Amino acid sequence: MAIRKIAQMGHPVLRRRAEEVPPVEIPSPRVQALIDDMIETMRDADGAGIAAPQVHESVRICVIEVGDNPRYPDFPEVPLLILVNPVIRALSAPEETITLMEGCLSVAGIRGRVTRPRKVHVTALDRNGSPLDFIWEGVPAAVVQHETDHLDGILYVDRAEPGTLAFLTELQRAARAAEKDD
Repeated sequence: MAIRKIAQMGHPVLRRRAEEVPPVEIPSPRVQALIDDMIETMRDADGAGIAAPQVHESVRICVIEVGDNPRYPDFPEVPLLILVNPVIRALSAPEETITLMEGCLSVAGIRGRVTRPRKVHVTALDRNGSPLDFIWEGVPAAVVQHETDHLDGILYVDRAEPGTLAFLTELQRAARAAEKDD
């Protein structure tokens, strides 16, 4: 396993639609090593998820895990999940949304308010090539949408509400000042 360099906004790999992984290749040492490297890279960077394009591999794989994470202290726990060739379908009505201040390992130090469908249906293959089929709501639904956006060359800043992008340090400073005023 290795910690990989994370592509930053502006790198062309982040704007390409990633290629599907042929199911027969999932058990290959190359794909398994990529998955292991993605897990290690995500954990090292305190990410809630990471997509293969973020580690300079234009294939449709993403990894999600939320535990005790200092970057997202209010997020519910999500056990480690590997999604190969995921397909996401919104299940909620257009007015049923979740809005979060999202961040991204590929857009270091910046957050922005993003509104997404509250409930999604996810189908994918796991790291063994077995089918996955589940429904997620709330924060986990937003996280999986964020990660699968990467597979289509979309960054959260493309979806952020105008005027809400801010440096995390400034948001933290404002929050501390507001606490002092209370």
